[in-house]
Formats: sequence, C-alpha cells, structure tokens
Amino acid sequence: MFGLKTQMIAPANALKGRDEPIPTEDTHFVLHTPLKGPYPAGLETVVFAMGCFWGVERKFWQQPGVYVTAAGYIGGYTPNPTYKEVSAGKTGHTEAVKIVYDPAKVSYGKLLQVFWRNHDPLTANAQFCDRGSQYRAGIYYGSEQEKAQAEASKAELEKSGRFKSRITTEIVAQTTFYPAEDYHQDYYLKNPIRYKIYRGGCGRDSRLRELWGAEAGGGQS
Repeated sequence: MFGLKTQMIAPANALKGRDEPIPTEDTHFVLHTPLKGPYPAGLETVVFAMGCFWGVERKFWQQPGVYVTAAGYIGGYTPNPTYKEVSAGKTGHTEAVKIVYDPAKVSYGKLLQVFWRNHDPLTANAQFCDRGSQYRAGIYYGSEQEKAQAEASKAELEKSGRFKSRITTEIVAQTTFYPAEDYHQDYYLKNPIRYKIYRGGCGRDSRLRELWGAEAGGGQS
C-alpha cells in the first residue's frame, strides 16, 4: 500500500484504462448484500476516502442502517482502473469506500462523524504511512444538501481549535466509483494476520489517538 507519487497526475498523462469493468465480488463478504446493486428504494450513497481501504470498510458496515459497503476508487481519470494502476499513482484516483445506507436508520451526520475520526485530516496526499495522491482524503457528495452538511462539519472542526494545522480533506462532487478487485473487499477479514502487521507498522491507530484522543475511531463528540 505504500505509494510514492505525492502529486496528482495530469489528465493527459493518466492511463487510458479499459472498457470492461474489472472483476469484483457480487455480494458483501459479511452483509451478503449486493455489492454493485441494484439497491432497495429509499437508500442513499456516500463515498469517503480515508487512506488504505483495507480496514476502513468495517467502520461503516458496523453502523446500524448501513446496507452495504464497497472498497474502490474515485476521483480519477482512468476508466475501470486496477489496484496496481491506482497504487502507482497513474490514474488520478484515490482509494475510497462506498457506503449505501438507510437515512431512516442512520444519519449522514453520523457517517460524517465516523469518517472524520478515522482519518488524518491534516496531511495532504497521504494517510499515515501511505504516501501519494492515491491516498488523499475526501468526502464525495451526491447532492447539494450533502455538500452543505459536509462543509459545515469541516468548518465546525476548524473553528473548534482542535487542530493547529489546516484541514486538507477535500470535499468534491461524486464521480464514477469503481469497485476494487474481489480480494480487496473486506481484506482485513480475509487476511487478518497480514492486515494486523500492515496496520501496526503503518501507525494508523497511534496517529488517530494523537489527533482525536478518546474520540478516535468514531466515538461521540
């Protein structure tokens, strides 16, 4: 997961990609709901980028009212990118998680709370040990209402005086989300030992505690 390219690639230099989607799982490994849809009526979708997607998914599918989550890529130029292409910084995408949820059971505000307290909002084009624009943090909104709520949550954090540095997390409109390969979906459950070694070595938990204290991981604010 260790990227080296810290600057976003120019559209003209991005890989051309492919017409066919890359193979991925049909159903969620834990929830057993359809990964790519169709989804029941009344559900809404949000996409968050917060570094390596391997262990981020569970923070959301553990929330009551979340129908399905998927690891994937967003915000780039290359159609149907592969993990190898994204991790090399050659597509413009960032690793992200799509969350499909029932707004009658879990609010967008609650999902934002979980999002903020599970990433480092102060470091541009990086999360913990992973460096590169492919690990940039972001909120990808699907409506003007979501945009306003996301920006308000960011402004509240900035006004709180919690951080001495500026927040670099981007807030932009959703573009095409491409699900990652099947072995990346809920990777931490399929490869628990490898993931534990990676997470410990990457310093995610210690940095989250440094930033968020007792709220790290999605605790109540």
